[in-house]
Amino acid sequence: MSANGDSRQPREPEIGPASDEKPEFRPYRHPAAGWGAARSVSRFLVREGAPVDGPRAIMRMNHEDKGFDCPGCAWPDDTKGLHLDICENGIKHVTWEMTRKRVGREFFAAHSVTELSGWSDYDLENQGRLTEPMVYDPGSDHYVPISWKDAFELAGRALRELDSPNQASFYTSGRLGNEATFLYQLMARELGTNNLPDCSNMCHEASGRALQASLGTGKGTVDLKDWESADALFILGVNAASNAPRMLTALAEAHRRGAQIVHVNPLVEAAATRTIVPHDFVDMALFKPTRTSTLNLQPRIGGDMALLRGMAKAILEQSTTDPKALDEEFIDRHTAGFEEYRAVCAATPWEEIETQSGLGRDDILKAARVYREADRSIVSWCLGLTQHEHGVDTVREVVNLLLLRGNLGREGAGPSPVRGHSNVQGNRTCGIDHRPTDAFLDRLGEVCGIEPPREHGLDTVRTIRAMHSGDVKVFVGMGGNFALAAPDTPYTYEALRACDLTVQVSTKLNRSHIVHGRQALILPCLGRTEKDHQRKGIQRTSVEDSMSMVHLSIGMKRPASPHLLSEPAIVAGLARAALPGSATPWHWYVEDYDRIRDTMARALDGFEDFNRRVRLPLGFRIKQPARELVFRTPSGRAEFSAAALPDVVPAAGTLALGTMRSHDQWNTTIYSDNDRYRGIKNLRTLVFMNRADMRERGIDDLGPVDITSTAKDGSRRSLNGYLAIPYDIPRGCAAGYMPEMNVLCALGDYSTQSDQPIMKHLKVTIGPAA
Repeated sequence: MSANGDSRQPREPEIGPASDEKPEFRPYRHPAAGWGAARSVSRFLVREGAPVDGPRAIMRMNHEDKGFDCPGCAWPDDTKGLHLDICENGIKHVTWEMTRKRVGREFFAAHSVTELSGWSDYDLENQGRLTEPMVYDPGSDHYVPISWKDAFELAGRALRELDSPNQASFYTSGRLGNEATFLYQLMARELGTNNLPDCSNMCHEASGRALQASLGTGKGTVDLKDWESADALFILGVNAASNAPRMLTALAEAHRRGAQIVHVNPLVEAAATRTIVPHDFVDMALFKPTRTSTLNLQPRIGGDMALLRGMAKAILEQSTTDPKALDEEFIDRHTAGFEEYRAVCAATPWEEIETQSGLGRDDILKAARVYREADRSIVSWCLGLTQHEHGVDTVREVVNLLLLRGNLGREGAGPSPVRGHSNVQGNRTCGIDHRPTDAFLDRLGEVCGIEPPREHGLDTVRTIRAMHSGDVKVFVGMGGNFALAAPDTPYTYEALRACDLTVQVSTKLNRSHIVHGRQALILPCLGRTEKDHQRKGIQRTSVEDSMSMVHLSIGMKRPASPHLLSEPAIVAGLARAALPGSATPWHWYVEDYDRIRDTMARALDGFEDFNRRVRLPLGFRIKQPARELVFRTPSGRAEFSAAALPDVVPAAGTLALGTMRSHDQWNTTIYSDNDRYRGIKNLRTLVFMNRADMRERGIDDLGPVDITSTAKDGSRRSLNGYLAIPYDIPRGCAAGYMPEMNVLCALGDYSTQSDQPIMKHLKVTIGPAA
């Protein structure tokens, strides 16, 4: 990396496990999942020393009765009683959490923070589970033990002594359960701030804002039963085999019943070809794959909106001779802005659509034909659509297309965003929002007896900037690995180190413990697989999946250490120390989580009768007014958007680069240097390129290259010595792994529509290494 990296980590960002083996690239031509997944899981269980605990956990994961929710993705649980509703990455995630390795006081006594700053991120997490609270001692440069009482008092004192509550920021990762989430936002607002940044600010913020503007709800409207009855599925910007592997079951079942499945992605990922679902034992025994796609389209990076506009234009043109191409009754009764949208589509020439999408007109018409011939269509998407400057406009274009044929408010149809982390949607539902509505604050204040602040708070990007400038002095991270997940890695490091205090609530050691404020606390918490013992017995927590289903999760294992606290207990401890005069019964809440849920039932829309409904088989679904054709928009109707197409064609000599995960990775956690579905072994410092772009630049296969990004403000950031991989990706496009490539995304490179870092659309130049 160039010299603008972190001086205490000269090899930064070194993420994966060190390997002396030679990097390899061999295109993957096998089905997704199947025996490849089975072998990978078996090797992982052996490597992690969990040949017994791992299979036992598999039998309890995602089970409605006495099971725990997978701490990985947010794909909904099977509705048909499947006994093995699991996937390769979910098993790895759980096994990684259940490791027998421990990081206690002896470890920290043996290793200074300066020494640990030179370790790879894989090596940090691979040390095992944290076992007791630790505080940073600047004199020795070591973390040392601290009691829970003293840790809470240290944090509480720092919060009490701030000149303004807005000098603190409370970050949330998507793994936090609903009950802890509700207490966490209540604490922040009782303190007097809406500084509640979360991981949604970096992933699906665009989806929420777009859906809210178009439909009056920030969520998708479909559920898993809709997936089971759709005639056509459009999957945009999703690498399902790695990021939502249980979707493979839905795709295989859709293909078997004759549904059309259109994948849209600059890279043809493994989930867009064929699969062998591991719990289909006959298919496994016979090595019999099932197709998961009927059409693959590869637009340029950022070209999805032009593709969607082209499909809509084709439908509108067809409607002049085919009156059934549009659902005119639906449009007349339930939408606003249709004529303006029709005019925009008519005024957008096909030449512009082809240029901006990177696709030929024939391919666009193929997709439009699938849409026209399907009675019921679902459009699903992930970060490939949202992490762009125009992410909100693109998601609104998804809704535009659905509205044209009335694909809303009926079975088998609607928008379906694929959320990444297991409870990221639940976090937002339960109050983690730096821009809360007045209605939410009014109800929270009335139920909880507080005066919530009305001023909007800081999101992730603005929190980093405020820490860097000294305007935020205390940073609390509830889960996750903020230092690695955020953009502009060196700047984020400087921001965290400028804080008076950083507090990280975690299960395992990670970079965010090594990059810390002048004072720093590590507060270790229970994992989702572990039993949560409180005064009223073993507790369950709830989560919300990406289709608005809320259900309970209960741990099965003895905690990794007797000194661990649950996340609700940690939040309550911080709150009691920071708010000594609070009338909120923090301790009483933690004794029995039913009490938290009773308060949530009164404070949160959709959670009425929470304790009873969450104990129903499969839990309950939060009502979606738009699904019932009730639109909480200014017009009271679903609203078309008439945005112009953005110019996404890279300038001469530059490429559009998108960051992504490898297959053997979950968010910032790296399990190995392999990426099986893309044919990579022993390598993460790479960039996927079109072969013609490589030849034009004089770059050899697996040749070393330097990558330089140019930010909106003209500043530049570089990664040096990466290896170029020739790949099936459109010309003018490139891709590589996060979090290593987060360094290329300047803090100021965020969308003006969603405030998200534009990590899927960086402007870069790539050439042979100097």
